[in-house]
Amino acid sequence: MTYCDFAGLERTPLERDPFDFVVVPDFLKSENFPAVVADYPEVPGPGSHPPSELKIHGHFRALIDELRGPEFQTAIESKFGVDLSGRPTMYTVRGYVRERDGAIHTDSKTKIITVLLYMNERWREDAGRLRLLRGPDNLDDYVAEVPPYGGTLLAFRRADNSWHGHKPISGQRRAIQLNWVTSQAVVDAEQNRHGFSTRLKRLKNLFVRSSAA
Repeated sequence: MTYCDFAGLERTPLERDPFDFVVVPDFLKSENFPAVVADYPEVPGPGSHPPSELKIHGHFRALIDELRGPEFQTAIESKFGVDLSGRPTMYTVRGYVRERDGAIHTDSKTKIITVLLYMNERWREDAGRLRLLRGPDNLDDYVAEVPPYGGTLLAFRRADNSWHGHKPISGQRRAIQLNWVTSQAVVDAEQNRHGFSTRLKRLKNLFVRSSAA
């Protein structure tokens, strides 16, 4: 089974204003979306969670294997005109956002390509839609707004002006983030940092449940 619409990615033009990005609706094929969502891992709260702290299985694992496989890397290299050979990947899983999330930023300089795959079944809210911005100061000065549902893919080249953010919202907002980064040391540091945060949130949840019992 092929989960991703590589042909759709290939035929979607790369946008270059104000930075390099591509948005592909239904990149996770619609016929595969329900099965992957059914196997989406439980996360203990907001933030980014590394796979080492989650139960990754079934169709979700198969999708991740495809995203980390050679066909997707070749497609991204071709789309962005970048050589990613020797560049490690890392991914995290998100399930919820807080009101403080979505602040305008560019991503760290250790990231080369950022990929976001949105895994919500629907999205009616105005808030929570990622906006690709012309600058760091105004969420309304955007060139594209990405609907965070239905297997929509956003990929962009990290740059000093790759500003993005969204209006604040609190609640469920599922997304997979995959990055090609500059070195394995970056992967190790980021995964450890996110892993520590995930463990703290899980302990907090256990404490809250035990207190309520």
